[in-house]
Amino acid sequence: MKSSMQNKLSNLSKRIEELNVELSQEDATKDMGRFKKISKEHSDILPVVDIYKDYLKFDRDISDAKEMLNDPEMKALAQSEIDNGKEQLERIEKELQVLLIPKDLNDEKNIFLEIRAGAGGDESALFVGDIFRMYTRFVERMRWQIEIISANEAEVGGYKEVIVKINGAGAYSKLKFESGGHRVQRVPDTETQGRIHTSACTVAVLPEADEIIDVDINPADIRIDTYRASGAGGQHINKTDSAVRITHLPSGIVVECQDDRSQHRNKAQAMSVLAAKIKAGQIQERESKIASERKSLIGSGDRSERIRTYNFPQGRITDHRINLTLYKIDLIMDGDLNGLIEALNSEHQADLLAQLDEG
Repeated sequence: MKSSMQNKLSNLSKRIEELNVELSQEDATKDMGRFKKISKEHSDILPVVDIYKDYLKFDRDISDAKEMLNDPEMKALAQSEIDNGKEQLERIEKELQVLLIPKDLNDEKNIFLEIRAGAGGDESALFVGDIFRMYTRFVERMRWQIEIISANEAEVGGYKEVIVKINGAGAYSKLKFESGGHRVQRVPDTETQGRIHTSACTVAVLPEADEIIDVDINPADIRIDTYRASGAGGQHINKTDSAVRITHLPSGIVVECQDDRSQHRNKAQAMSVLAAKIKAGQIQERESKIASERKSLIGSGDRSERIRTYNFPQGRITDHRINLTLYKIDLIMDGDLNGLIEALNSEHQADLLAQLDEG
């Protein structure tokens, strides 16, 4: 085991002792905010420390066995214990490497999912509808909840843009690599010559901000407009100005929400989406600096980056970031995304492990 890794584990062992003392104090729950914080830190560290204790035990067993090698009667048994101990050390070290990978603090958060039509006209809007259904079916499989924040329906069907909120444990960790350009190749229903058309949409996955105040939105930096909500074809959903449009002047970000009949609720939802977008911009800026030093295989999550192609005539989906092709397009479009998600997460984990080794 590398000395840098040994030092990290030694420091965590010391830290768990400090937390044990702090949590055992009679007035530990006096400040509930701090109590929750240190309890969370304790629960995060404890599994790592417990496994490190197993590592140290096998290391001691090997040392004890080596002392018996000079005894002819015990030599065979000692060598067997040494060989087994080394196998266990190798296994535990790999396990500890994974546990020491820095956690993404957003992984457990709910998300805002934004899907926007791109090149391809009507076919692109229909594709947005298909991609939206794909994610909706995935959410159902995960037993999460989905709530439409804003939906701009196209007259031919599908959507020009749709924004939803997904509530579920680990939602961001599962879907964070979906951000980017999604391209479809298929024969549209309106095509009479049987020609394959290519169109695209973009997906943005935004972790929900903990509190809007954390994002530091200055009221002077936003403009709020209200208007009458309308559906496809301009039909009025209601007769009052319940729809809300918020413009963040410094960044130019515009968020609209008209799904609820209450202007107050639409404004609250729009502010939540705006906070998530500003936060996502801050995250991307930070990660872009890191990526400029070391290019991640998975990519930056930039919506302009083409990440995946859905080829219906060939029945395949190809993720270009990891060169993965799966010939089960019907299952994937019905929300069976776990194979893709696991492959992307495994590649990301390998990338982080490589960075850990370099450190």
